Amino acid sequence: MEILANAIAVAGKAIGAGLCMGIGAIGPGVGEGNAVGKALEGMARQPEMAGTLRSTMIMGCAIAETTGIYSLLIAFLILFAL
Repeated sequence: MEILANAIAVAGKAIGAGLCMGIGAIGPGVGEGNAVGKALEGMARQPEMAGTLRSTMIMGCAIAETTGIYSLLIAFLILFAL
């Protein structure tokens, strides 16, 4: 009976970590895609602002990516620390 309980716990950890990464990776992907698309639109409309738009876009993408990194950290904690 203890083996079954351990197997259920391991399965629950795997499902939880998978959901954590599945949900946690959607936001950065959509956010970064939207940011890059809008920055390219802005660069096409005002080429003289390309440098400013590019640096702001890169900063925004880096901030958005932290959500995915936090999700990965939580997934690892679920799998290996609990």
